[in-house]
Amino acid sequence: MPSWTSLELQRGDTGVATLTMNRPAVFNAFDETLIAELDDAFALLGDDAGVRAIVLAGAGKHFSAGADLQWMQRAAAALQEDNLADARRFSAMLARIAECPKPTIARVQGAALGGGVGLVAACDMAVASEAASFSVSEARMGILPAVIGPHLVNAVGLREARRLALTASRIDAAEAQRVGLVQRVVPAEGLDAAVEAFIADLLACGPAAQAEIKQLYARLAPGPVTGEVRELTAQTIARVRKTPEAREGFDAFLGKRKPNWT
Repeated sequence: MPSWTSLELQRGDTGVATLTMNRPAVFNAFDETLIAELDDAFALLGDDAGVRAIVLAGAGKHFSAGADLQWMQRAAAALQEDNLADARRFSAMLARIAECPKPTIARVQGAALGGGVGLVAACDMAVASEAASFSVSEARMGILPAVIGPHLVNAVGLREARRLALTASRIDAAEAQRVGLVQRVVPAEGLDAAVEAFIADLLACGPAAQAEIKQLYARLAPGPVTGEVRELTAQTIARVRKTPEAREGFDAFLGKRKPNWT
C-alpha cells in the first residue's frame, strides 16, 4: 500500500478502487503533496490489471475546495521557471485522470470549487448529492481557470464553460447536471448507491473495450465526420473485433451466459 499522506486508497473484491482526498480541515483543497499523490495514484491504478474502475471522493463535508491558497501564494512568489513547473505538474495530474485507461467516477458531496470542478470534469462521469454546489471561482481572485479549462470545455461545452469561468457563479447540482458536469443527482443518503449503480454497469462491460473507448473518444471531437475520422473508427473496430475479449463477448452472448469478466 502506498504511503500517501493526503490520499487514502480502498480496494474492493470486485476490482473497484476508491481514492479519497483526506484533507477535510481545508475542505480537501489540493497542494503540491496532494497533486503528486493523485498523479501517482491514477498512474498506479491505471496500470493495475486487477482494477476495473476508480472512484474519486473527498473526506468530510465537501468534495474539494480546489487549490490551496497557501500553495497558490507560494507558487506565485516563486521564480518563473519554478512557477511554471508547478503549473505543469497540476496540468499533468488532471491529464493523468482524464487519460486513465480505467473508467473513473467522481463522488461529489458539498462544494466543488475551482480546481475541484476540474477534478470532476476530468473524470468520466460524476454523481452528486442534491446539496452539492459548484463554482469555477478563479476569476473572483483575479486569476483564471487555465489548467482546468480544457477539461471543463470537454465536459460542458465551450459556451457553458466560458459562462461559468467568466461569472464564477455558484451553481447547484441540478444545474450542474443540466450542463453536463455531473450525470446523476441524488439525495445525500443515496450517493453511494448511485455510485454503485454506475459501477454495476461498468463491471458488466469488457475492460479492454472500455480502455479502447477511452483511447478512441479522446481523439474525437464534435464536428464533421471526416475521412480521417471514418478511417480511424474503421481501423479501431476491425482490430478490436479480433481480440480475445471480443471473441469471449460474442460467445457469451450467443451462448446466453455471462462473459468471463463479470
